[in-house]
Amino acid sequence: MAHTLTFTFVSLLVFSTIIRIWLGNRQINHVQSHRDAVPVAFSDNITLDAHQKAADYSSAKTRLSLIEVLLSAVLLFVLTIGGGLQWIDNQWMQVVPDSTIIRGALVITSAMLISSLFDLPADYYKTFVIDEKFGFNKMTRSMFFTDLIKHSFVGILLGAPILFAALWLMQSAGSYWWLYLWVVWTVFNIVMLAVYPTFIAPLFNKFTPLADESLKTRIESLLTKCGFKSQGLFVMDGSVRSSHGNAYFTGFGSSKRVVFFDTLLERLNGEEIEAVLAHELGHFKHNHVIKRILMIFLMSFLGLALLGWLINQPWFFQGLGVTSESNYMALMLFMLASPVFLFFIRPVMASYSRKNEFEADDYAAKNANANHLIEALVKLYRDNASTLTPDPFHSAFYDSHPPASARISKLAAYTGS
Repeated sequence: MAHTLTFTFVSLLVFSTIIRIWLGNRQINHVQSHRDAVPVAFSDNITLDAHQKAADYSSAKTRLSLIEVLLSAVLLFVLTIGGGLQWIDNQWMQVVPDSTIIRGALVITSAMLISSLFDLPADYYKTFVIDEKFGFNKMTRSMFFTDLIKHSFVGILLGAPILFAALWLMQSAGSYWWLYLWVVWTVFNIVMLAVYPTFIAPLFNKFTPLADESLKTRIESLLTKCGFKSQGLFVMDGSVRSSHGNAYFTGFGSSKRVVFFDTLLERLNGEEIEAVLAHELGHFKHNHVIKRILMIFLMSFLGLALLGWLINQPWFFQGLGVTSESNYMALMLFMLASPVFLFFIRPVMASYSRKNEFEADDYAAKNANANHLIEALVKLYRDNASTLTPDPFHSAFYDSHPPASARISKLAAYTGS
């Protein structure tokens, strides 16, 4: 059975890596082949220079992602079949021979640190080479590394208790440890949804109340019309890190708030902002947020139940390159290996997400103005250098949002144009 798992895991890892590379190359070739002509639907609003900038920006990011795909596959192989996790465990065994929980936390933290350090050069390159070249980066190197330290500190502060709770439950809570851990994990995530806007997000950005009274009145009128209550309307200083623009809802229950990037407010007029907000309200009215949360909770329930069975199967450890069986090794192996086995669920999830986006657009068209949403989207595609001509296969596999042409076409049906 161990040999079967090894063969299946390696085969899926190689196959998924080949698929990712194939899709990435398709994306680059397709975008570049359509680089010299703006799609007709956008020709009145997007210049050829802006279209070519978007094509080159998309291609540059995709080329970087191809390198990341190869490196992540190599790292995963080294940590599992290559014996990397076992080597890490052996080193900590000599330092902490008696405490299984502490040793487990150190092994898992070490593996995650290695993975993060592996990702760091690509993040740095994207920020200070690609985004810098195309005029999007506003971060200094000092800010980049300060953010890295902050993220690490917050990750440890929040992650350490849940990790120790998981390891303690796995060791002490009997055969239904996975069920108790699922309850703890679920409560933890609900609490995080509630506290993130007030306590965590402000560590990285400044949030100030929306000062534009006419825009505030327009937005509050829309919120009232749609029956949405929020804790407030805030502007985030997104411009200190990037020139990309966005808007979003955050929080849970009574802590919900509406957040606008300052860059978005600079680019869109009041009617366009209202239309963008109506789109976001559509996600709430269709319960997309709740459905997504419930889906995550269901998947975590099924995953922990499966781990509760696998943890007692010696072939699970042996088949993934581990010779010393332990609770923490089972947890780490499961976190590392499960994305490989779930890789082909990704296009299904992407398709579901695109369906949600169409539903939110439909809601916005009915409660605001379809033309204004079209105008806002075109400006965002242009200013964020989003490609208008993605490869259909790449888009279907990865993209959480529909292609620009599909969204504009559906919205145009509401305008009669």
